[in-house]
Amino acid sequence: MSTDSEENLVWRKVLDSDELPEGRVKSVTCGHRTLCMTRFEGKFGALDNRCPHQGGPLGEGSIENGLLRCPWHGWDYDPLTGIAPGFDDGVETFQVEEREDGVYVGFPEEAVHVRTVTDVMAETLVNWGVTKVWGMVGHSNLGLADALRRQEEAGTLSYYGIRHEGAASFAASAYGKLTGRPAACLAIAGPGATNLLTGLWDANVDRSPVIALTGQVDTQVLGPGAFQEVDLVAAFGKVAQWSQSVLHGSRHAELANLACKSAILNRGVSHLIFPDEVQTLEAEAEAKAGGPEGRLAAQEIAPPEAALQQAIELLERSMRPLIIVGHGARFHMPAILELAESLGSAVVTTFKGKGLISDHHPLGCGVLGRSGTPIASWFMNESDALLVLGASFSNHTGITPKRPTIQVDYDAMTLGKFHKVDVPVWGEIGVTVEQLKQRIGPRPEAVDQRADVAERWKIWRHEKQRRESEERGQGVSSASVFSAMNRAVPEDAIIAVDVGNNTYSFGRYFECTRQAVLMSGYLGSIGFSFPAAMGAWAATQEADTPFAGRPVVSISGDGGFGQYLGELTTAVKYGMNITHVLLNNAELGKISKEQRAGNWDVWQTSLHNPDFAQYAELCGAQGIRVTDRAELDAALERALAHDGPSLIEVMTDAELV
Repeated sequence: MSTDSEENLVWRKVLDSDELPEGRVKSVTCGHRTLCMTRFEGKFGALDNRCPHQGGPLGEGSIENGLLRCPWHGWDYDPLTGIAPGFDDGVETFQVEEREDGVYVGFPEEAVHVRTVTDVMAETLVNWGVTKVWGMVGHSNLGLADALRRQEEAGTLSYYGIRHEGAASFAASAYGKLTGRPAACLAIAGPGATNLLTGLWDANVDRSPVIALTGQVDTQVLGPGAFQEVDLVAAFGKVAQWSQSVLHGSRHAELANLACKSAILNRGVSHLIFPDEVQTLEAEAEAKAGGPEGRLAAQEIAPPEAALQQAIELLERSMRPLIIVGHGARFHMPAILELAESLGSAVVTTFKGKGLISDHHPLGCGVLGRSGTPIASWFMNESDALLVLGASFSNHTGITPKRPTIQVDYDAMTLGKFHKVDVPVWGEIGVTVEQLKQRIGPRPEAVDQRADVAERWKIWRHEKQRRESEERGQGVSSASVFSAMNRAVPEDAIIAVDVGNNTYSFGRYFECTRQAVLMSGYLGSIGFSFPAAMGAWAATQEADTPFAGRPVVSISGDGGFGQYLGELTTAVKYGMNITHVLLNNAELGKISKEQRAGNWDVWQTSLHNPDFAQYAELCGAQGIRVTDRAELDAALERALAHDGPSLIEVMTDAELV
């Protein structure tokens, strides 16, 4: 029975008079309450929609033999009074009035929101600068989601609902790679949490700060094997360098503090696990949100003097030093370029470092390794010393161990990880380079490599032009695609690339100026590019940052885009201005090439694709299909000018990569 007094009720229309037939029930939501509306023996009833036993939605039940039956476990209630015949329990009911224009229900005034422990933790995350969250709201993270919603309504946080949790973790990983700051991804317990793992491994191996927020089943059923229960600490394993469950007695703000601090300083994944019932616990009256004040020390650590002196002596003996720049040096390029110019030293990058020096800089030699140019390889072979900054010595990069090598990194474990180096220097890259620059004087006896750089680029550009002219009548060549992109893509664009032949071709043929490049480096995960572009786009919405207003371009093959093609609807929903260039050759071309190289039969690499341009239009984006290289420039111009997500589907030749 209802106990609400008339004077405290707020009356709201819930049904038209003829909307609910006799003997039927219906769920109706008003404000924050969902009712089970019933019509029985000519009268209307209004019951709380939630069965008090298992939470079943009574509005999805039915009236049988004069009783409302719960659809989940068959419990019966009087459809008007909510009483369970023969028992002393029942369902809360609300007063009903039939008026001329319809059926009204009287609701008590909503209680003022009571601050919860997840409110405290969400406030703490925001204080640490975690202002971007990608995720999926579900039944085991609703309390946490509501806390995030409150931050979004307060204007301190932006939330993006995705179609697959893997896209959420990739977007957060890309955001961290681009900005150096952590973002968050949200998932439910069980499959939602495990869907995050691929993107989180990408963040882990590429040292990107990310906060993973996952729901969990109630603590009272944790262990025996409840619905969607997964041991998330075990499931996340080494992907999370810091993982903690949020419990009743936890110091909640402190857990959020430690998650953020660990993600930032360890440059990896922090994981917070939220059991369902803990999320709505009332916070203590004096509970204060945390923040970074007094929790982070300055990170500009100078290298040991002895190591620095060894590095100086080696560089001063060198006639043709080569500087190799990796992704870890991305925030220190002005000082690195000044050092290179003072030494007259050529500069190459790892693939993850592509774009850190312009390919039009007099000392810039492009990418070293399998995804690179013959220019970079030539300079490594001709060098007599290597200065390696923030690179991981991946076998795909192929940094030779046969030259005297100085390696500088903030992570002592990275130094000499795969083979010994002559001078390992443990220090923050920016500080170390500044000290080298200050203490190495003019060296007129060393070779100024600018003339060699210009000559090698001349040779390679001539070869690229030759490849552009190749035609087999089976699609556009990759050289043509990236030549057109060289002409069209703005110099300040942020470019997210996938894996496969499309990405190898990007490394060879696209010449960076000031573009920032994002990729799944050590993990090399197919499907990365479009979710990463969503992460990059979020960074471009931040005023007063180096990324504000910059265009975002994504590149993939048809195999990669197929992994997360549903996220195109996410981009449409949020008005993300992303231009996606899709190289469609109807196969997993790189795998076909590897099968041939290994003397295997080419097997199961063909793809059955939709018309991706039409698919884009169906999603509400702009779709353009290109079948001839003469159409590329106009298509790119049109797509880049479009206000919103745009997809260019280029029908390419799988052999001309």
